[in-house]
Amino acid sequence: MRLVVGAAIVDDLRAPTRLLAARRSAPPALAGRWELPGGKVEPGESPQEGLHRELREELGVTARLGAEVVHPDGAWPLTPQLRMRVWWAVVDGEPQPLEDHDELRWLPRGQWSSVDWLPGDVALIAQLERS
Repeated sequence: MRLVVGAAIVDDLRAPTRLLAARRSAPPALAGRWELPGGKVEPGESPQEGLHRELREELGVTARLGAEVVHPDGAWPLTPQLRMRVWWAVVDGEPQPLEDHDELRWLPRGQWSSVDWLPGDVALIAQLERS
């Protein structure tokens, strides 16, 4: 099983009013659907190190991580081979779609489910909305 990490990037860790959604540009099967930024943890990286690297590569930003958004089973299921851990985060700088995404969108609270999320993110977004 492979670990994926993601960031629920918000404007404020204590009282978030906006959530950043990233639209996939690749691979073709995922293009046009939305996800939280992040990616696969590389060998030798901690989950947090992998998340920081992914956010630099994908969005060109550094992040301050908040609490983990914990799944009852320990990690959010994406596919039979992939599990994801997610942290709340705020970023320094303005995120840009540098890699794997063609659009970023700040969603106002109450509209976090308004985009076509990838199937593995749907339950996670519902959990974020309840937080």
